[in-house]
Amino acid sequence: MSTKNPGSGTSKRGFASMDEERQREIASEGGRAAHASGHAHQFTSEEARRAGQKGGEAVSSNREHMAAIGRKGGEASHGRRNEGAQQAKGGRQEQKNEEED
Repeated sequence: MSTKNPGSGTSKRGFASMDEERQREIASEGGRAAHASGHAHQFTSEEARRAGQKGGEAVSSNREHMAAIGRKGGEASHGRRNEGAQQAKGGRQEQKNEEED
């Protein structure tokens, strides 16, 4: 039998159902314990740099993904710039239509 809250679709049990503050407390305890026992790995700056580089290579090798990122950025920056131009152009068109009538 499931232990779900009626109507909410979420379980009353488990880590994910805890409030955020309690999750942080538990995760923090785990981190401290790992460091105290010597099992936690601390990256050197060189290791961190290489890990970031590998991640960048993996992402940038997907050309479709990179194109989508560039398109989204272009739409964000050019969209704002062109909004004023489009409104001005629309205004000129309306004025032209009124003169023709």
